[in-house]
Amino acid sequence: MIYLTRKAEFSSAHYYWNEAWSPEENDRVFGRCANRNGHGHNYTLEVTVCGEVDPVTGFVVDLKELKDILEREVVRVYDHRHLNLEVPEFAATVPTTENIAVAIWRRLDGRIPHAKLYRVRVYEMPDLFADYYGEA
Repeated sequence: MIYLTRKAEFSSAHYYWNEAWSPEENDRVFGRCANRNGHGHNYTLEVTVCGEVDPVTGFVVDLKELKDILEREVVRVYDHRHLNLEVPEFAATVPTTENIAVAIWRRLDGRIPHAKLYRVRVYEMPDLFADYYGEA
């Protein structure tokens, strides 16, 4: 089994807010991140796939094709967007780094030919990250 990782970057705005809570509870739990005007981050995405090497091509997956999939499924959707307001999966989900990793997994799972999605890692720059390895 071979593991390959491809990296991509995007910038997005968001805020943390739970509609079921009062404004005071949102402020208490999320602090400055509860500001409904939002704030932005630069993110780094690492997607790891695994599989067997094809004896003819020498690939597990064509890395150019993987790059194109990441661009289409994630970067074009998330880059320079306000996640709460413009990305459907965050209309009712708080766009934490952890939830972003889960959402990206769901966007990519089953869409990478000849390889199995192994890990999604999202870095909220400069140094916070969340790993996701699929449904528990």
